[in-house]
Amino acid sequence: MANRARFKGNLPRMGPSDLDLMRARLLVQRLGRLSADSVWAHRASGVRASLDKFLTRLEAGLADVDQLAPLLQRGTEILEKAAQTIPAPDED
Repeated sequence: MANRARFKGNLPRMGPSDLDLMRARLLVQRLGRLSADSVWAHRASGVRASLDKFLTRLEAGLADVDQLAPLLQRGTEILEKAAQTIPAPDED
């Protein structure tokens, strides 16, 4: 126990990684490209708006970094489900 350092106080919050920010920007673009005919388009627009708002707030230093992971997860899920509805091209 003597070798373990004890930290008193709050742990410092770490910001999102560059990879997570790249994923967020890519998801905003990809979610925006879903066809309006897609059943997933309405859901995608809400997540897209939330991600876009998060990125804007992050640039202003006002974002809660804990919000990013669930947004990335939900955006990825919607994108995957929307992709499953795209019919495969006919192979002749």
